[in-house]
This record gives sequence, C-alpha cells and structure tokens, in this order.
Amino acid sequence: MDLQIRGKYALITGGSHGIGLATARSLAAEGCNVAICARREDRLAQALSQLKSQGVQTLGIPADALIPADIERVIKKVIESWKTLHILINNVGGGGRWGSPSIEETSEEVWVDVYNKNAMAAVRFTKLALPYMCRQKWGRVVTVASIQGCEGGGRPWYSMAKSAEIALMKTLAMNRDLVRDGITFNTVAPGSIMIPDTGWEEEKKKDPKGFEKALSDFPLGRLGTPEEVADTITFVCSEKAGFLNGACIVVDGAESRHF
Repeated sequence: MDLQIRGKYALITGGSHGIGLATARSLAAEGCNVAICARREDRLAQALSQLKSQGVQTLGIPADALIPADIERVIKKVIESWKTLHILINNVGGGGRWGSPSIEETSEEVWVDVYNKNAMAAVRFTKLALPYMCRQKWGRVVTVASIQGCEGGGRPWYSMAKSAEIALMKTLAMNRDLVRDGITFNTVAPGSIMIPDTGWEEEKKKDPKGFEKALSDFPLGRLGTPEEVADTITFVCSEKAGFLNGACIVVDGAESRHF
C-alpha cells in the first residue's frame, strides 16, 4: 500500500530508541525525511546511522524535553534546515517508574516532572509546529500515550500525564480552524512493549522465570514490539488516514479491558 507521504518532513521526539526510533525507521521506509531529538548524543548518532542507510534526509538534534528552550531550538533547527514540517510525532515521555509506589512518599516534583516530560512537551512541540502545518494546509500530529492513560493503573502521575495527552489530541481534533486546514490529531496508546534498556527487559534479566510466567497473563502470551506500534503510527500519518481524527488507537494485544 502506498501511504502517499513520500517526501514529507517528519519530527519524532524521543526518536533515538524504542518506539521513537522504530517510528522514524517506519516513516523513512515510506520515503519521509526524518528528524529525531533525544538527550543522549551517543544514541542519536547510532540512530542516525541506521536512518541514513534508508536514503532519506535526516537530522539529529540533542535536546531535553524538560527544558522549553531546547524544544524551541529543535523546531528552529528543523525549520532552518527544511523550511517546513509536515508530521510531528510526540513520542518523548516516560516516568512510569519514577517516584515511590507510595503516593505519600513521592514528592510533588515527580508529579510535575512527569507531567512536563509527557503532556507539556507534547503541548510545546505541537504549538511550535502548527503554524507551518496551517501554512501548507496539511499536517499530522500523533501523540504516543499509554493504555494507562485510557483506563488508569500504574503510578498516578504517569496515568494523569498520559490522560492529558489523549485529551489534548481529542480537543485539538475538534478545532475546526485547525482540522479544516488539513491537519489531524490522533493518539496511539501502546500496552506493554519490550524495549531494550527499559523496565520489562530489566524484569526479564532479574527474574527470567517470573517474567515468562507473567507473559502467560497477556492474551497473546507476549509483549508487543516497538515496530508494531510504529507501523500503526505511520499509517495514522498517511493520506489513507485522512478521516482519522481525534482517535485514540490502542495497540496492546487486548491487554487492556476497555473498548
């Protein structure tokens, strides 16, 4: 299927590993030029080497999503290089294991940092990207949330931030001035995904037998892969998905219990 996004310019935040990098590769496979930003320059360099082999234009920009000035610098670099931006993937986030299981023992700073890293980063990147999408009358904004933002569970500061991301996309999707300019806003909510150097891999290393037993509780008997989430995101960015607006698409192998 030709998704008709060849030659578009895309920015993937948190794009140096996991779902972000998989999304950058998936978009590049469709002919999109891709920019990625992340904190670690070593991961950025490794990711760029993969993306350049796909024959598209690439940018790698070091940035910390907790610093508004860094977000502004990322958008400025993209526009200086490409003059426009068609696709924004708000993937940067995290904090699902920050703090303590005890709400009383977790400082307010954790709540604020997790909210800023997820919801406010999505707000700031989106606000800066919209003028260029409005000008060309075409754009795709996809925010990567979580099933915990759909139905709760996990640590409340994380679920709250992910719920806010979903609400942000839905509310922008209902803004006629924006969507009638050809811009769509959607959320993809992954379930449990096996990503290198993150929580699930740590659990597997710590207790292999316990990890295998835990997998039996999942309907498919396994965790998802970053590529499975990324390919969904890429379709949402396509011309084929022009009527998909305001949706929250769950990619979790039926792990969650809501529709």
